[in-house]
Amino acid sequence: MFTRTDDRITATQAAVFLNNTVLGAGILTLPRSVSEAVKTPDSWLSVLLGGVIVMAVVTLMVKISQQFPGKTIFQYAGTIVGRVPGAFLCLLLIIYFLIIAGFEIRSLAEVTLFFLLEGTPIWAIILPFIWVGSYLVYGGINAIARVFQIIFPISIMILLICYGFSLRLFDINNLRPVLGSGILPVLSGLKSTVLVYTGCEVVMTLVAFMQQPRQAVKAMLVGIGIPIGLYLLTVVMVIGGVSIDSAITSTWPTIDLIRSFEIPGFLFERMEFPLMVIWLMQMFCNFCSFFFQASLGISQIFRLRVHTVIYLLVPVIFISTMVPKSVNELFSLGDMIGKAGIVLFLLIPLMLSVIWLIRTKGLKQHV
Repeated sequence: MFTRTDDRITATQAAVFLNNTVLGAGILTLPRSVSEAVKTPDSWLSVLLGGVIVMAVVTLMVKISQQFPGKTIFQYAGTIVGRVPGAFLCLLLIIYFLIIAGFEIRSLAEVTLFFLLEGTPIWAIILPFIWVGSYLVYGGINAIARVFQIIFPISIMILLICYGFSLRLFDINNLRPVLGSGILPVLSGLKSTVLVYTGCEVVMTLVAFMQQPRQAVKAMLVGIGIPIGLYLLTVVMVIGGVSIDSAITSTWPTIDLIRSFEIPGFLFERMEFPLMVIWLMQMFCNFCSFFFQASLGISQIFRLRVHTVIYLLVPVIFISTMVPKSVNELFSLGDMIGKAGIVLFLLIPLMLSVIWLIRTKGLKQHV
């Protein structure tokens, strides 16, 4: 079982785990999706405001999980709301994780197809990644966390180097005027930012595996703070570099920004290829994290051997990746995940918190 006592992670590993769960395909697509919704240069404000809301919800998730040491949401949800409603909520969460896992691996395949392996059958790209991911998830949370620790610094370093070189294209006037159309466009962009922060729900299982759960709030805020900062930087750099109009019309605006300059004499004259290779690894991390969460949930709810669950989920994930017939359908699926994310993101932690507070206060008064 994944819940064996020796399978623990440190606070640093927990922070990196959350970071690598949240930081993924959004780096490549967020400037387009949020700019489409906002339609003004204030897209970065939507990302910032969304990040503040997410940090508050993550703190709430950690506080609930700390009330049940060593237990994941799949184990303590029934204690709070009752066995049947708890099982229903957990099943919704598992389906959600499975759909995101499929979305991430399909996004990874589409990017690979578009930039690196044009003409390759999509299934030939998807299957190897699913099998390698299954092998990693089979090793448990400790193995996943160690791989994440290797990929995390490399991906951040490559991304920051790319943005450093793109400063030559940056024009601050592309970000002006600030709030020229008021606050309403900024609020309309909030929904688009939710998709890139999906994955925060893993907090409600991560705390159970931490060696020192008391450090969970700090670790998780650091773990979510890094993606918020990078997403904010990405939107600012892309809009500042290629303008709001180009960001709206481009499929992969971040890649277009990196492709728009060359560095003669540098190790890589064109930076999109190292960025693509590293970011495929980052998206693979997203997939593994969600695959792990879904496997863990099914094994704990139905009391099955987790390794059996992993094998059973491989064809399910493969089928889910093949459902979208085009990139546009994939982006539509992403929007649906974002809407579902808002419901689950707010419903589960807020509802569980309110019910738990009512029950604990009621018990105290009764005593």
